[in-house]
Amino acid sequence: MVETERVEDRLRFADPEGLAHELIVDPTDDAALAADHPDIPAEHALQGFDSVRAYSADPEASRALLEDALEFQAAGDGWEARGSERGGSIAYDAPPEERGRPGGGTVHHVAWASTMEDHAAWRERAQEGGANPTPEIDRFWFRSIYFREPSGVLFEIATMGPGFATDEDPEHLGEKLVLPPRFEAMRDRIEATLTPLESPRVAQGE
Repeated sequence: MVETERVEDRLRFADPEGLAHELIVDPTDDAALAADHPDIPAEHALQGFDSVRAYSADPEASRALLEDALEFQAAGDGWEARGSERGGSIAYDAPPEERGRPGGGTVHHVAWASTMEDHAAWRERAQEGGANPTPEIDRFWFRSIYFREPSGVLFEIATMGPGFATDEDPEHLGEKLVLPPRFEAMRDRIEATLTPLESPRVAQGE
């Protein structure tokens, strides 16, 4: 049983590791990113991530980078990044007294999406705004850059391509474990540590 708390139009709960989540009614007209699963009626499916909250002792320190370099817009108690199809936002809360420790119940980084064509330009913007982005990292299915914004939150900007169809037939995605080429030599060790998952397509009888 998961304990929940209803606050206005939000349903709050924590996952088994203590990370706080909120379910909200989607307030936008953004195209949904819902997954199709046989056990979840379409009208009850999650539509995607709306926003994230992070800790910061001085969120104003992030304003120049977010607004001037990365083209975020002030929205509510935080900032929103909006593209041609959808948007997402980040807001900051006062940090707890105890010092944070990475591990279970924490989030490693916040990821934002970019087109393949604009990725290099976003790296330049972050750099011109005073951040210290990594070189573009090839993740095989997408490419990423990482940098810390002034409040200390690690940002990732990841491309929306080339995508999982790079090395798999889209009609058979998820039917087997596919590894990036650089991890293929470790397949036996990786498979031995994973819990097998049943494909939703198999459950649907496709």
